Amino acid sequence: MRAYIAGIGTYVPEKILTNFDLEKIVETSDEWIRTRSGIRERHISDDKTATSDLAVVAAKRAIENAGMKSEEIDVIILGTATPDMLFPSTACIVQSKIGAREIMAFDISAGCSGFLYGLGIADSMVKNGFDNILVIGAETLTKITDFTDRATCVLFGDGAGAAIIKKSNEDSRGIIASYFASEGADWKLLHQPAGGSRIPASEESLKKKLHYIKMEGNEVFKLAVRAMIEAAIKTLEKANLSSKDVALLIPHQANIRIIEATAKRLDIPMDRVYVNLEKYGNTSAASIPIALVEALAEGRVKQGDYVLLVAFGAGFTWAGVLLKM
Repeated sequence: MRAYIAGIGTYVPEKILTNFDLEKIVETSDEWIRTRSGIRERHISDDKTATSDLAVVAAKRAIENAGMKSEEIDVIILGTATPDMLFPSTACIVQSKIGAREIMAFDISAGCSGFLYGLGIADSMVKNGFDNILVIGAETLTKITDFTDRATCVLFGDGAGAAIIKKSNEDSRGIIASYFASEGADWKLLHQPAGGSRIPASEESLKKKLHYIKMEGNEVFKLAVRAMIEAAIKTLEKANLSSKDVALLIPHQANIRIIEATAKRLDIPMDRVYVNLEKYGNTSAASIPIALVEALAEGRVKQGDYVLLVAFGAGFTWAGVLLKM
């Protein structure tokens, strides 16, 4: 029995924040942002929009794409670093909003690797008898972004992606192999210090801007490249394949230099790598499903192709999932 993606959908907010808009907010420039990250613009949610609102639209589109109804969903897994609130889970809120039955629904926190971690859990659940699993990656990172910090405020955007995972007895499609890892010793490289039990919300935490993303960019860059290469190699080894067999590499859309360095080390030419971060920035757990939907729409993959998904994120986490279309 193999798990496969039966339907997929995405959603991003309508409002766009360009590099030229950021020039008016913080000391930066379009050229500085583009040359260092590859980003030109990003979509941002308004004050009334929460992560669940984006997730619901993406989920409904995935359900429709799979030719299903919300009442048929058996499990909801939602990867996010920006839940609506600490509890209940955002997955339960999505469950209510889409009209799903009384089913299992839970969040996972794996940073930008969240969607791939969700696919891995869904794959295991399918092998243990579950079916019709809704996996979502959704973020509103701009709500925890410090727009006075030019090193981080230029990077992040909001969005959501969702996939319906079903069981199949066919060997010709589905999740072929996967690999997951983490290194907790590196948690300080990318984190949101306050808001949990370690540093509860207070007047002092607000003054110190501890509720915003904190990142050590240079160290994250080095670990990200190493982690995504490891995830790619280990995943392909499990499938007894090499990078030459990969029709398309879809990496987490964080930084063009990270993507290019990863592709070079894997000996995959850039014409076999999907990149769309210039339009969305880093949407964390939503970046890979958004990219996958666009790659499919553009005809970048065909039946029988191997598509390799790789990601890294806060934790420090990393993951790889190999799909056969």
